[in-house]
Amino acid sequence: MDLVYGGSRSRELGNPAIPEDIVKQKILVVDDELSILQSLKGALQDEGYRVSLAATGEEAIEDVRRDPPDLVLLDVWMPGIDGLTVLKDLKKSHPHLPVIIISGHGNIETAVRATKLGAFDFVEKPLSLERILVSIQNALEFQRIQEENRMWRQQADRRCHMTGSSPVVENLRGQIARAAPTSATVLITGENGTGKELAARMIHKLSKRSQRPMVEVNCAAIPEELIESELFGHEKGSFTGAYERRKGKFDAANGGTLFLDEIGDMSLRTQAKILRILQEQVFERVGGSKPIQVDVRVVAATNKDLHLEIESGRFRQDLYYRLNVIPIYVPPLRERLQDIPLLVGEFLNDIAQESALGVKTIDPGVFGILQQYHWPGNVRELRNFIERLMIMTPGQVIRPEDLPADFRRQLRKPLDEESPFRQSTLKEARHSFEREYLLKKLDEYGWNISLTAARIGIERSHLHRKMRALGIRETEEAAGGTEPESHTGGAASAT
Repeated sequence: MDLVYGGSRSRELGNPAIPEDIVKQKILVVDDELSILQSLKGALQDEGYRVSLAATGEEAIEDVRRDPPDLVLLDVWMPGIDGLTVLKDLKKSHPHLPVIIISGHGNIETAVRATKLGAFDFVEKPLSLERILVSIQNALEFQRIQEENRMWRQQADRRCHMTGSSPVVENLRGQIARAAPTSATVLITGENGTGKELAARMIHKLSKRSQRPMVEVNCAAIPEELIESELFGHEKGSFTGAYERRKGKFDAANGGTLFLDEIGDMSLRTQAKILRILQEQVFERVGGSKPIQVDVRVVAATNKDLHLEIESGRFRQDLYYRLNVIPIYVPPLRERLQDIPLLVGEFLNDIAQESALGVKTIDPGVFGILQQYHWPGNVRELRNFIERLMIMTPGQVIRPEDLPADFRRQLRKPLDEESPFRQSTLKEARHSFEREYLLKKLDEYGWNISLTAARIGIERSHLHRKMRALGIRETEEAAGGTEPESHTGGAASAT
């Protein structure tokens, strides 16, 4: 049987030769009629596809197992295993593989069965080349879109995961897991770059609203005169330039979650309207008078101290209490330094996938050095720094000597022979680490011995003994041994 296209043989309609350096998509043709196998092979090769042939269902299953194709053309009636049985087997082993059924004994019942089993299309014999090619193109395009969607979903899932194993991160994940299933408003606080937006995404993903949209609004990035229109929408003619009715973010988030980032920068007038929506789930568009009912969960975030904003009259106290039903604090990176190796590993992989830099590894000695820095820009600063290292490091391994000089100058202590990673024995490394750890904690708690001992979980007398054993004097702060002033400045700059 020959393929028919406008009454001409298919071989006469072939495209110009496809360059050999182009990776061709593979199509498996399964049919017990030799003439169809040969005709389809010639026509599809002329279109630039790689073609594999199978005369039985058993051969088809083995071919897919050995070298999975991009698409299968599958006859229904064959000796041995019939096409529908092969289809069922392929969908179990390769659920995303597109299969087009071809049959000379087609009927509605067979077509319905094939569709229910997962066939992309059903084409009757005698086969039309045009019909076959259109179906193949549609199936491969549909497969490409599905693959892109799976990739985007995977990336979205990664963006909804907070990396880290430190106690503060474990506690944060627990708070999010308890808050997410409810419909209560959430107020997320923390410094810039800590991951407040990530926490909001996690709350939405774990909530009952996860199938509905999460709409994000950066309140600091929208001019005050436009924020109300952005949030609530506007009616036609409500202001200059309002040529038509426009829905706002609350409309878009109906049934889902609205994330109000940097809510501390919102004007008092807009705060009053937000308060009404939180209380009544009702709003009016700019220039309109009709009440609009919505079902929206609000998650807000800010890096400001809202208590100070309330005292200064820049933030409504009643709105604060309405937002702060579930408070969640995202800790700065300096409170979870032990998570740096995990974060760096994730950043190395992500940046390698997003760019042409290739995969690079990092010397374990670098981690201890990174943990000597306060990271005022938090996780965001760490990611940018790792990207800088990947670009500027000529080799495939990032080593301590690859760290830039401007970074070294900002460390709490120079990279010298006292670093634990420069010691030759475990005893020396332990001594160096314990001394560095206590100096950091003493500096963190203002050299208050009692407070430091309580926070690190040892007796005050034990801390005194440790300090003497490690050569740490209580006068070391005054002598400048730990540079407390630079620490205070670093913390202040991150607020």
